Amino acid sequence: MSDAAGFRALPSVDRLAGAEGASALVARYGRAAVVDAARDAIDAARESLKRGQPAPDADALLNQMAVRLHAQFAPTLRPVINATGVIIHTNLGRAPLSDEAARAVSDIASQYNTLEYNLEAGARGSRLLHADVLLREITGAEAALVVNNNAAALVLLLSALAQGRGVIISRGQLVEIGGGFRVPEVMEQSGAVLIEVGATNRTRPSDFTQAISHPRPYHPPAAMLMRAHASNFKQIGFTEEVSLAEMSAIAHAHGLLCVDDLGSGALLDTAAYGLEHEPTVQESLAAGCDLVAFSADKLLGGPQAGILAGKKAIIDVLKRHPLARAVRADKLCLAGLSATLEHYRRGEAIEKIPVWRMMALSADAIRAQAASWAELLGPGASVVESESTVGGGSLPGATLPTFCLALDGPSPNTLAARLRACDTPIIARVQDDRLLLDPRTVLPGQAEALLAGLRAALSGG
Repeated sequence: MSDAAGFRALPSVDRLAGAEGASALVARYGRAAVVDAARDAIDAARESLKRGQPAPDADALLNQMAVRLHAQFAPTLRPVINATGVIIHTNLGRAPLSDEAARAVSDIASQYNTLEYNLEAGARGSRLLHADVLLREITGAEAALVVNNNAAALVLLLSALAQGRGVIISRGQLVEIGGGFRVPEVMEQSGAVLIEVGATNRTRPSDFTQAISHPRPYHPPAAMLMRAHASNFKQIGFTEEVSLAEMSAIAHAHGLLCVDDLGSGALLDTAAYGLEHEPTVQESLAAGCDLVAFSADKLLGGPQAGILAGKKAIIDVLKRHPLARAVRADKLCLAGLSATLEHYRRGEAIEKIPVWRMMALSADAIRAQAASWAELLGPGASVVESESTVGGGSLPGATLPTFCLALDGPSPNTLAARLRACDTPIIARVQDDRLLLDPRTVLPGQAEALLAGLRAALSGG
C-alpha cells in the first residue's frame, strides 16, 4: 500500500469513535473521552505512516484507545497487595480495616446517619459522642476526643493548654517522624514554648524539677511536662530516662499537667506475640498522665485518626477550643473507629483486626502458605526464611520470624516492576538480590490475584 493509500485508509475520528468496537469504551468512559482517544490514535497512526511503518487496522486503533483510556481513568488511590512483610506500612495506608469496620464505613457513607442527630430528643446531637463511650470503657480514661490524626491532636492540646507557656520535654525525645514532621516545629506552631531538659541520651527527674523551680530568664512559666514516645527509633547503651509515673508525680507536685504523646496507640500487649513490649494507652493513664495522645491507624488497627484520652475537665477544654472544629473527625472515620473499638470491647481484636491477626500468625502457618504458592508456581519459586516488621512508627527494630516466597527469573527489580503494573498492584521487596513476598501481610482473599500476577510477571506479561 502506498503512503497516500495508507493515509486514505485511516478512518475519521467520528467513524472510529462510533465503531461497534468502541461502544463499550463509550459506555465506560463517556463519548468525549473516547473521541479524544480516537483522535490521538489516528494522529499516532499518521506519524507511523510518515516513518514508513504500515498503517494499523481498526482493531489495533481500538486497542490503542482502550490502553490510553485505561491509563487516563485509572485512579491514583488504588488497592494493592502488600507482600512486603511490613504490617503497618505507612506508604500503603497503614492499618487495613477489619471486615466489620469496612462495612460500617460503607453503611454510613452510603446513607444518611446520626452523625449529629439525637434520636431520643429528635434534635441536634454531637459527633463527639460516637467513640467516647468505647474509648472510656477500653482505656479507663474519664473522657476522650477524636480528631483527624495524631499530629492534629498534638497541635490542639498544645494550643489549648500551653499557648505562650512552657512545655518541658526531654532533649532525647525531640524526634522527627515520617515526611520530615518534627515534634519541636509542631510545638512552635501551637504557640507553646519548648523547654528542653537533660541530654540526648540521659534525662533524670532532677532535670525536670530544676526546669520548674529555677526556670531560665527567657522561659515562660511551664504548663506541662510532656513525653514524646520514641516510636520510630531506639536508643541503646549509656541511657537513662524518667518514667511516666515519676514525670506525673513531679508535674502534679508543682501544679502542672503531664501529657504523653504515645503515638502508636497500642491497646494490647505486643510482648504476647514475640515482640518487645510497646507501651499501652492504659499504662500511660495508670501512670498518672492527665492526657494521652495516640494514633488510631497504627497498632490500634483502625482508620486514620488522632485520639486524646484522659481527664474529663481537660478534654472538655479541648472540645471547646476553636481549633477542635478544624481538626474534627468525619463520619467515615468515626464509623470505622467505633467498629474497630468494638472488637476490643468484645475481646476479639486478635481474630478480627488485621494488624493483630498478622502479628499473631505463627511462622509455621506462614511457611505452609509460602510453600503452597511455590508449588503452584513451579520451577523458579522457592521458600526462604526471613523476617517481618511491624512498621508504621511502632516497635522500632523489632522483627517477627517469617518465611517468604522467593522468585528466580529476570532481575528482581524487573519482576518487582511487573508486579506493580498488575491490575491489582503487588508490592514485594528486593533483598539479597532476590524478590521476596511475605505471606504474613497478604490479606485473606488476595491469594488468587497474587498468583495470577506472579504467573504473568514470571512469563514476561
